[in-house]
Amino acid sequence: MNEKILETERLLLEKASINDSKFFFELLNSPNWIEHIGDRGIKSETHAITYIKKSLLTSYSSKGYGLYKVSLKNTQAPIGICGFVKREYLKNPDIGFAILPDYEGKGYMTEIAIATLAYGKSNLGIHPIYAITTAENSRSCMLLTKIGLSEIGKIQPPDSKIKFLLFSNE
Repeated sequence: MNEKILETERLLLEKASINDSKFFFELLNSPNWIEHIGDRGIKSETHAITYIKKSLLTSYSSKGYGLYKVSLKNTQAPIGICGFVKREYLKNPDIGFAILPDYEGKGYMTEIAIATLAYGKSNLGIHPIYAITTAENSRSCMLLTKIGLSEIGKIQPPDSKIKFLLFSNE
């Protein structure tokens, strides 16, 4: 059983575990993940377990937060991720999210991102909360605006050729 972070009317936000390897393999190889986030080289469930351990579980233990698994409350089916990432080049953590293609356009990410943002402010004391995305990712830009973040500029990470739009809730 995964440790629950919060729940909304339709969704659960929980810490990921290595038992979620099949789901993470599918999510990290979905077309939108590859296009907007990038290929993480997850070519098997074994690679997914390594990703979960190194990226997610390490973040939970070292920072006290991370990207969490989003599941449907009524079926427990995992549909996406939402949570916080601390990047070297940003002063504060940024909110991140991704969803499997079959669940897009149903309002799930808006619902969980609003709750996650509130959790970050009240439970984790994160302020301001940032978000980054590319200008081409119009769905992400719309969602960030919908949950109350505003574009405050552009940022180019040191290891990237791409400039990202920077959003904040401040």
